[in-house]
Amino acid sequence: MAQAAAGKKNWFAIWVSVAVVVVVALVIALVVWMNRAATDPGTAPAGSGINQETGAIAVGSGSQTLDTYVDFMCPICNQFEQTYGGEILDLANKGTITLNIHPISILDRASQGTKYSTRAANAMYCVAEAAPDKAVAFMQALYKSQPEENSTGLTDQQIIDIATGVGVTGIDSCVTGGTYTKFVTSMTQKTPIQPGSSGIGTPTLAVNGTVIANQSIPAKGQFASLFK
Repeated sequence: MAQAAAGKKNWFAIWVSVAVVVVVALVIALVVWMNRAATDPGTAPAGSGINQETGAIAVGSGSQTLDTYVDFMCPICNQFEQTYGGEILDLANKGTITLNIHPISILDRASQGTKYSTRAANAMYCVAEAAPDKAVAFMQALYKSQPEENSTGLTDQQIIDIATGVGVTGIDSCVTGGTYTKFVTSMTQKTPIQPGSSGIGTPTLAVNGTVIANQSIPAKGQFASLFK
């Protein structure tokens, strides 16, 4: 009897082993899926106004470059635009530089859960894709209507109305659906760190590919001195 019992397969143990293997496989699959979801760059905007290699919104075609990383909830970004925006746009219009605008999101925490920074950056991409020549005007209008930090920010409809005000329509679903939300997140993670800083900040500038400290930005009226 003992020999007969020993010759029988322990199906219970076998099925337990199979179940364990299945569970382990499911856990591995879940971890892989979560990792992919965390690093998924999402849908990338297309069109002539988007640099497909960097994800920046390109303005002008100069041989020299200025990359600006901005958060539309950031009051210092607004101050930077008010101080230097005209000079920068003049350099782009003259063919001296290509302005590469990177709308990023580091201040979602400052909009009471509405993720305004991400929504505004997403809308900037919506506009740049639909009407590249209106991207700067939309950016300027967003700054003009910039909400205070720790407020709920602008609603999607208010953002759409701002776009309409600069002549851009047909982006409602892009704005309300957050088409480029994941793309904004992935681009934010690629933001360079300023010399002397320990983390991402805005605005961050790179002149001809070299990130500079904000303290080295010249006085108003002298921005062109960065480009020899």
